Amino acid sequence: MGYIGVVMDWRARISSDPAVCGGQVCVKGTRVMVWIVLGCLAEGLTAEQIVAEYPTLRVEDVQAALGYAAELTREGVVPLDRPRR
Repeated sequence: MGYIGVVMDWRARISSDPAVCGGQVCVKGTRVMVWIVLGCLAEGLTAEQIVAEYPTLRVEDVQAALGYAAELTREGVVPLDRPRR
């Protein structure tokens, strides 16, 4: 099943405020930075497990963090080191 282009509006749940966490991108209304949520997902935690660890979050916030990350990859490419042979 492919991407169908329907993505939640992450902008409603993600923000950056210079007065909160030094302006790092956070879940709106919290001090939980998006990179923390994404790191938890990368470690294999489910959205429900992340919400249990960070009770100020909702599952929709975790989905919004993924949506934000997806948007970043559309906007630019992070250079990847190629394995040397």
